[in-house]
Amino acid sequence: MPLYEHVFLIRQDVSAQQVEALTKEFSDIITEAGGKVAKSEYWGVKSLAYKIKKNRKAHYTLLNLDSAPEAVAEMERRMSLATDVIRHMTLKVDEHETEPSVMMRKSDRDDRGGRGGPRGGRGGDRDRGDRGPRPPRRDS
Repeated sequence: MPLYEHVFLIRQDVSAQQVEALTKEFSDIITEAGGKVAKSEYWGVKSLAYKIKKNRKAHYTLLNLDSAPEAVAEMERRMSLATDVIRHMTLKVDEHETEPSVMMRKSDRDDRGGRGGPRGGRGGDRDRGDRGPRPPRRDS
């Protein structure tokens, strides 16, 4: 059967227990059709890049699916009808990642460092390159 990665966003005012219940409901659709959910990850509440249906934040969940396309289509249809699901996206992949997804890895966040980078630092000591001498100032 084909492999899929499916990410869906649920409104921020929904409780974590309700998110788990919705995840189980959508997973059951896949398993009832003879497929399986290889991995389910809850990424937590994250800020959205822009408002979606008047929401600024959402609960993110990832499902790795090994299922027939008809079952995935049925799951997406039911997600479209659910009022708590604000977005969903399914990608067909060649193989699933065995380790935790990028969103779950903490080491990436620790390696970034502070605000001392070329654009994030404070103060005016950044290198502006050789722009030549300044033109003379005009007094008004």
